[in-house]
Amino acid sequence: MKSNYFNFKKFQDRYLISNEQGRYYFLRPKDFEAFVKEDYAAMDPKVVEDLKDRFFLYNSEESVFVEKAMEAYRGNKQYIFDGTCLHIFVLTNACNMCCVYCQAQDSSQELKGTMDEDTARKAVEIALQSPEHYLTFEFQGGEPLIHFEMLRFIVEYSEARKNDKEIQYSLVTNTLLLTDEMIRFFKQYDISVSTSLDGHQTLHDHNRPMRNGGGTFEIVRKNVKRLQDAGVHAGAIQTTTKQSLEDPGKIIQAYLEMGFDHLFIRPLTPLGYAKEHWDEIGYEPEEFVGFYRKILRMILECNKKGLKAAEGHARIFLRKIIAGYSDNYMELRSPCGAAVGQMAYYYDGNIYTCDEGRMVAEMGDSMFCLGNVRESSYDELMDHRICKVTCQASVLEALPGCCDCVYHPYCGVCPVINYASNQNIYERQANSYRCSIYKGMLDTIFEILFTDSEAFQIFESWI
Repeated sequence: MKSNYFNFKKFQDRYLISNEQGRYYFLRPKDFEAFVKEDYAAMDPKVVEDLKDRFFLYNSEESVFVEKAMEAYRGNKQYIFDGTCLHIFVLTNACNMCCVYCQAQDSSQELKGTMDEDTARKAVEIALQSPEHYLTFEFQGGEPLIHFEMLRFIVEYSEARKNDKEIQYSLVTNTLLLTDEMIRFFKQYDISVSTSLDGHQTLHDHNRPMRNGGGTFEIVRKNVKRLQDAGVHAGAIQTTTKQSLEDPGKIIQAYLEMGFDHLFIRPLTPLGYAKEHWDEIGYEPEEFVGFYRKILRMILECNKKGLKAAEGHARIFLRKIIAGYSDNYMELRSPCGAAVGQMAYYYDGNIYTCDEGRMVAEMGDSMFCLGNVRESSYDELMDHRICKVTCQASVLEALPGCCDCVYHPYCGVCPVINYASNQNIYERQANSYRCSIYKGMLDTIFEILFTDSEAFQIFESWI
């Protein structure tokens, strides 16, 4: 009998172990000691069989085990075989709102602009050079509906030029400028819409006011209803500020009342306005983790009462943990999705590794610029040194503190945020802000998996 490589941590009265295939197991201290000492005869026979099933132990030839384990590893890393599938078109950096945590700009930024047709055509041509058959074109800003005519142009031009490729379109908008004409266009081309909903009216209006200071909650509520009534898929993302921590129940209630069955609980990222206003809106990782633990358990209680609802971050983690399958979610993969998973085309034609990369550029540093649509091909972008370095810096299996973490099969790092935080694409300290938040979220999920069999069944339904 031989053991596969594994990582571990003490978890309540057990030891949680995980392997590169993304499998996990809770071992009692006696079995864990025998497992480490390779004294398998001293272990519970059922535990030994469970560990074989989950690729922790094997008694076959090594080549036979590798063949079996390979498929599980491939499922956990399937995105490595894909080309750049997410292409973000930043139509403008102008916005009609002034969110307290805006990551896309800061107070020093004055220049505003919009994408022109020549830039849009060249950006689409580069995106279509990706070897991927299935592509997602996402429209962002600023507020992209300020430049709706360019959104229309890109969709129609892409449809004419896509050949055999299949393109899914999505829009990230605050919905304030939504018209019936836009809704008809979204319906025609099956464009999904994602907006921001931070919770109940008082909280949302505090976090996401208009530039004149007026609230936006009622406008968003009415426009979400218009989209739903028209059959346009509408989703929402919540961003957690210090004010959000006070009453997680009201946040869930606001989502359910708007007809959403999916919440995506997102921590603050210290970029742009958020970094400037951190003392007012920020928090320690432990505060966010405590909030996340409360809200996830509340969502589970809703499910137990028959109300369908799921949390987005948990669902991404759980696909890896339970199903052994990894979503192509750019921030939770190794390597991260910068350039090889997503690219962002700025309104002026500059191309960035990712949305976060262009946000750093908005703050005055073009470190993550790969080139410009007027002078670059897809192959040249993939061969760019920034693309290679960013990939290298986000391979968890090679990073100190990550390679031996029990959660690394499920986690990810962002070199762009590392750079924005400390001018280094490598995290300089263990248990950083972002690391502590992801560890805390995973602690919460595994705690529920360990203690609540009914919740396990609910989690299975989410994936």
